[in-house]
Amino acid sequence: MVKLYLVRHAESQWNPIGRYQGLLDPELSERGEKQAKLLGKHFKNITLHAVYSSPLKRTMQTALSLVEGKNIEVIPDKRIIEIDHGLWSGMLVQEVQEKFPQQFKRWLEEPHKVSFEGGESLLQVYERVKDFLNYVKEKHWGQTIAVVSHTVPMRVMYCALLNIDLSKFWSFGCDNASYSLIHMERDRNVIIQLNITCHLGDYYVEAHRAL
Repeated sequence: MVKLYLVRHAESQWNPIGRYQGLLDPELSERGEKQAKLLGKHFKNITLHAVYSSPLKRTMQTALSLVEGKNIEVIPDKRIIEIDHGLWSGMLVQEVQEKFPQQFKRWLEEPHKVSFEGGESLLQVYERVKDFLNYVKEKHWGQTIAVVSHTVPMRVMYCALLNIDLSKFWSFGCDNASYSLIHMERDRNVIIQLNITCHLGDYYVEAHRAL
């Protein structure tokens, strides 16, 4: 079995204002830095054999809090990077609603049918995260690892882990600095904990429904 902790990055500078980030690279907000420290404190006594992270700043900064005091380094991996939002990148949710009303509606109702112009589709994200999960299962059997990623690849990973359709993409909570625990077994994967945020206390903020 692999004990897999899936961690969403702490709050970035763009999360509170509802700006699509995609592959753009804002750093953590002041609150996000505090969330990351609380996350690191929570993981202090959890033995981790490896920590993987999307190479963007908001994920790497969060991942560094998990390895503090541990004799391991963060391993960047592009397979778990955020979806490329294409033309939406850098735009506010309200701006996207006004400029791309039909695609925005489809993103909320039928996300598996959306392919971002100049960017990616959920299927493309699925293919790269599925490859990553297969790699993890083979390389880290019998170990405990943490993976720090973003809301889109994490929700896609849940679909891949449970072998369910990407139309169920929005069925999983994914708040900033949250973590989930999955047991990757031989013949199945079991979500033991999902979207845990109790370690954040007053620094918890609910995720935007469209991000």
